[in-house]
Amino acid sequence: MKSHARHNFHIVAIGASAGGMEAVTELLRYLPADTGMAFIYVQHLSPDYKSILASLLSKSTTMKVQEIRNMVQMQPDNFYVIPPDKEIIVTDGKIKLTARKKNHVIPLPIDTLFSSLAAKHKEDAIGIILSGSATDGTRGLRAIKEAGGLTFAQDESAKFDSMPQSAIQDGAVDFVLSPREIARELSRLGNHFTNEERRQAVR
Repeated sequence: MKSHARHNFHIVAIGASAGGMEAVTELLRYLPADTGMAFIYVQHLSPDYKSILASLLSKSTTMKVQEIRNMVQMQPDNFYVIPPDKEIIVTDGKIKLTARKKNHVIPLPIDTLFSSLAAKHKEDAIGIILSGSATDGTRGLRAIKEAGGLTFAQDESAKFDSMPQSAIQDGAVDFVLSPREIARELSRLGNHFTNEERRQAVR
């Protein structure tokens, strides 16, 4: 079996749907720009929607916020946003854009990202499910947890709780917190602990 190559920073994947913009904006407002982590944000978007997510979210953080370009090399303290009509996977520190699968009745871009992150980055991965309808993200969050990564879901503050509750009920979530509390824990934990030490530290 090939050994897993460790990277010198953690990758935080955030998934959301309905109500997610409010939640991720709150998270960003309380998240320092110098955690040493890279962030990827996937929100369900209409394929015909001209996304202004990057522009809107950049108002809530001093991190560099950018819409993802194909095979972009991730850097710490950067916030990457999915473009419309795309799915993304992570491979060896780069984000690869793929066309949305037309045969999917319900696209699952969060599961797709989370699962790829678990497979390639294992304990370097952190997954977060925020407000949203349906169940996208549950399977991928479980994959991150099983690979040794750390997982969070939004608590009852979620405007739409189907997505976070699905992951919680599946047993895929380490910690159930508000976006503000998730930001606080990411800030406190940074690059300074193993994931097992994180689990012991988070309250």
